[in-house]
Amino acid sequence: MRAPTTTRRLGWSLALLAFAQLIFSLDINIVYVALPDIGASLGFDGQTQQWVVSAYTVFAGGFLLFGGRAADLLGRRRIFITALAIYAVSSLVGGLATEPILLVGARAVQGIGGALLLPSTLALIGNLFAEGPARNRALAIWGGAGASGLTLGALLGGVLTQAFGWPAVFYVNVLLAGVAAIAAFVLIPKDDPQHESRKFDFPGALTVTVAATLFVYALVQGPSDGWGSTTIVAALVIAVLSAVAFVVIETRSADPLMPPKLLGNRNVAVGVLVTFIYMGTFGALPYFLTVLLQNVHQFSALETGLAFLVPSIAIATGTQVGERLVNRLGGRTTLLIGFAIGLPGTVVLALGFSEGSSYAAIVPGLIISGFGQGIVWTAMWIVAATGVAPSQQGVSNGLASTALNIGNAIGLAVLVAISAASGSHIADAAGGDRIAVFAAAALMLLGVVAVALLRPTKNVNADPADPVRSENNGALSSADELSTRH
Repeated sequence: MRAPTTTRRLGWSLALLAFAQLIFSLDINIVYVALPDIGASLGFDGQTQQWVVSAYTVFAGGFLLFGGRAADLLGRRRIFITALAIYAVSSLVGGLATEPILLVGARAVQGIGGALLLPSTLALIGNLFAEGPARNRALAIWGGAGASGLTLGALLGGVLTQAFGWPAVFYVNVLLAGVAAIAAFVLIPKDDPQHESRKFDFPGALTVTVAATLFVYALVQGPSDGWGSTTIVAALVIAVLSAVAFVVIETRSADPLMPPKLLGNRNVAVGVLVTFIYMGTFGALPYFLTVLLQNVHQFSALETGLAFLVPSIAIATGTQVGERLVNRLGGRTTLLIGFAIGLPGTVVLALGFSEGSSYAAIVPGLIISGFGQGIVWTAMWIVAATGVAPSQQGVSNGLASTALNIGNAIGLAVLVAISAASGSHIADAAGGDRIAVFAAAALMLLGVVAVALLRPTKNVNADPADPVRSENNGALSSADELSTRH
């Protein structure tokens, strides 16, 4: 990767990469507020309507490893621009959809675009910024845009739905992705010539996508179809067989989609696990907040979007604090601090889920939980990228991003099922969702357990004055940096 010639040029490159992450995150949640209007317009029922959200996350999760590998082999800039083009076209189709199947299909293609976009963005950051404070600062900026996008998506969705109708939440991506793609030709350094053979693990990509898609399908449809129904049982069986086939393929392939040795890096392994837990817990909260505000408190789409400003600010603040804590205390301690704040904050949030309560009742929980999850968000990406060679940044980030998206789809499906099962026994209209948010807080304990597996070390790069080292002008892996000190 050619390094930008000036710090100012580098800053603009980072701004574009952060903007791309904002687009990716917005697309996860931007449709939440518009779901009631989408369902009424296109004829979705309450359960299948969830696929407007899940189709995006499932297909993104299924193709992220492939996207990471493509970025490593074909060039990060090239894949970055291709992904943005896919976003723009699929968003246009989604806005024009007149049938549920067409909209879900467009969301699935958007997910594939996301699978190419996220790992290429992270790989570009990993190669433009040296491991340590420089990269941590870049990831904090990138993370602030992404984490805030998860809640800002609800705000933008509310404004657009209220003013222009639900198709606008798709049309906006045509503009955003188009502008980003054009800017990339100017701001992102050109890819270096590729000298290695271009080998893609298509069997691996196929089996992991089938496994993820069918597993989440079973979780989504199980409550309505019945867990013992032929369709659900068949989906689960095929999902398990596909997952086993994926493992076998990866262990035997000469050029695997997911190199098994990569998980030997404890930072990568723990980072992947934490991203999965993060999106299965923190990442599912906007869904239940939207249901509470719109269905229980009867907020309009615009009012619901505005209500998400509070957690957006809290999350953005937490991402910046997270970067500073990692530099001073190390990734392990920072992650523990984030969960120690976010978990009780989520409990406080759940206490405000009541039919007779007001928005003010959930504000303390939104602030505390949001601040904690912002800290975790930045720290988990820093940890997952630590000690990874530049040539494997794409696939490593693809692995962590896969966990992120599959965690969101599975976590949301599980928590929705818990809400549905609990709500029928509670007179309070918000009672089922309150139980689901309590369950999310309980599942965050798994994140604490995962973080405990990390060794308590501080950041290895103590030179904050060295803002840039590209792959070609001296970027060092953790092993290299340690050896130079001895």
